[in-house]
Amino acid sequence: MRDRYGARDPRSMKLRFHTQTAGVSLTAQQPDNNVVRTTIEALAAVLGGTQSLHTNALDEVYALPTERAAEIALRTQQVLAEESGVAGTIDPLGGSWFVEELTDRMEARAEDLLGHVDRLGGGSMLTGVLRGIEEGWFQRALGDSAYEFEKAVSTGERVIVGVNRFVQEGGQELEILRIPAELEAHQCRRLQEGRAARDQQAVDRALAALVGTARGDGNLMEPLVEAARLRATEGRSSSPCSRCSGIP
Repeated sequence: MRDRYGARDPRSMKLRFHTQTAGVSLTAQQPDNNVVRTTIEALAAVLGGTQSLHTNALDEVYALPTERAAEIALRTQQVLAEESGVAGTIDPLGGSWFVEELTDRMEARAEDLLGHVDRLGGGSMLTGVLRGIEEGWFQRALGDSAYEFEKAVSTGERVIVGVNRFVQEGGQELEILRIPAELEAHQCRRLQEGRAARDQQAVDRALAALVGTARGDGNLMEPLVEAARLRATEGRSSSPCSRCSGIP
């Protein structure tokens, strides 16, 4: 940000990032194993210094998570935060030659890809991205990666427990979340009723305060909390529906 775009404010040069555990790693076979996978991935994210973390539920390979699966995902984070001690030091893996070597390899590979996009755009990353989409470069890269992954799994070079090794006959019975078809219409009605009954001037003031804070140096949580309080006191709907009479 400093060298390429001339950033001067230290805040604009910070890398703040959110991590979500890998949905692609979840398997339909032996889904309880997904809890272990998610735990390892969440631990890796914390060790990597993430500021925000989302842990996938064990049943997300099938559907939206059930309440039980979502609670297990939440408890995974809480166990890591409260019992593991991993957050007791800023950089638990600092000084590890192996981690540094992997970081260097990842950085070099990322620079290669970014450099290619930069060259596609003649020095403009945005133009390079657009051209890469038009020419199918991104699609080919994703397709090649998926092919190599599947080939490694099918040959056994990459082990997926329960899929190509330690396989069990018969599947585990898993209760998944099933959303009734009539729920969408119900939520649309709630949204329309909430919009019709709310104090639009109060809503506009809350949104203006949020935008003003976002453009300045203030804490965004205060206007967000105020907007949520307004929503709660007016009995607003909790699930906006994009199909409801064009309502955003």
